[in-house]
Amino acid sequence: MPALEEPLRKVIGPATAKVMAEHLGLHTVGDLLHHYPRRYAERGELTRLADLPLDEHVTVVAQVASARLLSFRSGSGQRLEVTITDGSGQLQLVFFGRGVHKPHKDLLPGTRAMFAGKVSVFNRRLQLAHPAYQLLRADAGDTAEAAEAVDSWAGALIPIYPATAKLESWKIAKAVDAVLPSAPDAVDPLPPGLMEGRGLVPLPEALLKIHRPATKADVADARARLKWDEAFVLQVALARRRHADGQLPAVPRRPLPDGLLAAFDARLPFTLTEGQRQVSREIFDDLATEHPMHRLLQGEVGSGKTMVALRAMLAVVDAGGQAAMLAPTEVLAQQHHRSVTEMMGELAEAGMLGGAEQGTKVVLLTGSMGAAARRQALLDLVTGEAGIVIGTHALIEDKVQFHDLGLVVVDEQHRFGVEQRDALRGKGRQPPHLLVMTATPIPRTVAMTVFGDLETSVLDQLPAGRSPIASHVVPAQDKPHFLQRAWERVREEVEAGHQAYVVCPRIGDEEDQPGPGGKERGGAGKGGAGGRATASARTTAAEPGSAKTAAPAQDEPPDSGADPDKRPPLAVLDVAEQLAKGPLSALTVESLHGRMPPDEKDAVMRRFAAGETDVLVATTVIEVGVNVPNATAMVIMDADRFGISQLHQLRGRVGRGTAPGLCLLVTEMPEASDARARLNAVAATLDGFELSRIDLEQRREGDVLGQAQSGVRSSLRVLAVIEDEEIIAEARTEAAAVVAADPDLIRLPGLRTALDALLDTEREQYLEKG
Repeated sequence: MPALEEPLRKVIGPATAKVMAEHLGLHTVGDLLHHYPRRYAERGELTRLADLPLDEHVTVVAQVASARLLSFRSGSGQRLEVTITDGSGQLQLVFFGRGVHKPHKDLLPGTRAMFAGKVSVFNRRLQLAHPAYQLLRADAGDTAEAAEAVDSWAGALIPIYPATAKLESWKIAKAVDAVLPSAPDAVDPLPPGLMEGRGLVPLPEALLKIHRPATKADVADARARLKWDEAFVLQVALARRRHADGQLPAVPRRPLPDGLLAAFDARLPFTLTEGQRQVSREIFDDLATEHPMHRLLQGEVGSGKTMVALRAMLAVVDAGGQAAMLAPTEVLAQQHHRSVTEMMGELAEAGMLGGAEQGTKVVLLTGSMGAAARRQALLDLVTGEAGIVIGTHALIEDKVQFHDLGLVVVDEQHRFGVEQRDALRGKGRQPPHLLVMTATPIPRTVAMTVFGDLETSVLDQLPAGRSPIASHVVPAQDKPHFLQRAWERVREEVEAGHQAYVVCPRIGDEEDQPGPGGKERGGAGKGGAGGRATASARTTAAEPGSAKTAAPAQDEPPDSGADPDKRPPLAVLDVAEQLAKGPLSALTVESLHGRMPPDEKDAVMRRFAAGETDVLVATTVIEVGVNVPNATAMVIMDADRFGISQLHQLRGRVGRGTAPGLCLLVTEMPEASDARARLNAVAATLDGFELSRIDLEQRREGDVLGQAQSGVRSSLRVLAVIEDEEIIAEARTEAAAVVAADPDLIRLPGLRTALDALLDTEREQYLEKG
């Protein structure tokens, strides 16, 4: 067995190996060698304590400032309180009972050590209760264990490893010492020609330097090499997927010269943008080939992606096939169905009185449809009567069969799992063409890394007639009169004949629901506001948004200005009631959220689209796809609870007609907080690509790549997709050349081994399914 495939239990012992497997996912010597330090503490340099994250397990390097041994009032037992410092802040350590004796002897003032534990709060002070610790220097009277620690940490840089409550960083370091002798056995995955001219050190040397660097230059050399490994291996996996896709058979779908697509284009009341025409040409070229299209269509909010997707579906119907559009919510599926049938007119009424001769049938399929309507829709699909179906997850069910599925369009793909997309694609006689759409602009490097097996089309040109959107932050805490002015602006828009949205983070009923990072938040108990209050809680001020704000949205980093003791997020039901009785009492106000019955949701949206409702108070159910050109104003309550990209999506619901749009971001967060900085960024630009870059810079790579790829732990450890654009672009080019010459990597066994190691079974399955 190769050294790097040796089970860890044989090298570091079964007990430690079991913890590493269960908590870190490390099973072999190679796994541990690729578990790199998160950072390094320099000898004589203390780690900052000022910004420790609450409720997280941390490792800090600090010096003991004071220690005192206290007896409990009852007289039974003792408590040791140790204060450590790093020059920027202090942290209290506490030990109880029998656990006080050794630290009382070890942790004398002036002693420097590594401490690991979970950050908690007691008496409004951060503390570590019963932390593990490792002394970093030997003082007079130190134990033999401490002296051994000095030898162990004699290097100039102390590696701090990603750790867990069950396994401290220094224990991981000790285990790494045991496997480092195997580093020279690491098989280099990079082709020799690729390393030439780039100054990359060999892999064994990089592994030694990343774990036990003598200087910062060692760390830089190691990271430069390991970044290339990660970028190249992942790009090879994606290039192999593209190559395999190119070998699959598919039915070419070419539109007829005077068919359905031509008839549709002839009745359009506007001219397509040059961007729409260019992207359509790219898609039609793909559809005409004998191999399945795999294309990502991304673009700005309101750039007309749905129109491009519809024309692609019509081209497939022209060619005798069927097209299916998968939407993440019933509201969006209904909206798409309504928009498509309106745009197509009589072309969507094949077989009906007044329907066009070259038309087709467009059906809707959702989980809440009545039995009769569902049976008819299923019949229309299996017979081929319906050329286009728009639906939710209901499309994936086994009962749904197609006559000849030629194209699958996945809207807002990040809301669907790989298995769901694959299940729908598997319903074709041959692999259908695939068009993946996202309304969230994606930086080029992320597109190359996350969607590297897809060809990418970008729509960055807004259709003619689209109006600009003015965005402003409304600091309701600092300047309450700004919030009053916000409601005045809503009234002014309605008086001018327009409509408005008011968006809230949660619904306000008694159901437990997730937060606004994609789904809706309820109110009570554990799911509502982190257990802080019940859903029936009402704000006491006269107007919505007057109470203080708590934690940020789930998809944002923790904000230093957030206070966990403050009120739960504002709720649709509460805000709608307060607005209807207060500042918007003269207007027609309705509510919309995901827990309403489908027919009721559809009725509310129809009334709003028809202009019968002045103000719609909603959750993020209106985030994408909802198109009401007459809606010109949006007020987002507790805006700091939403992610940057989500705010950009929400804002895109206004400014869709000829009148200018207005988006007001209401927040109670202080001016100096990170949350206000994010809101200021959103207000400062309408460029979704710039905002997506800001958004991703604030989030961990594993969050971005793990969830977007397959929902498992990211294989990227040192590669940063935002910062390392040049490496990723070069690696993509090199990977394409390698796979074109040797698709099965027969001449590169080291690369094949690295591919197996970095891409686990689940991720390989993801890449196979595409």
